[in-house]
Amino acid sequence: MLLAKAWELYESDKRIEGFSPQTLKAYRLQSKLLIQHFSDVDIGSLTTDQLKGYFSKIQ
Repeated sequence: MLLAKAWELYESDKRIEGFSPQTLKAYRLQSKLLIQHFSDVDIGSLTTDQLKGYFSKIQ
């Protein structure tokens, strides 16, 4: 599953759970930055080390 599709499904779940529009907007921005960094790759192709590296870089 591509990152963009995973985000769509996650966002739908969070809307159903009642997350605020502001929270979803913040999450959307973070997902866009993640996709911009890695491209819209298959989520299964990302390793834990790649994600750790990304998150340590943006902190």
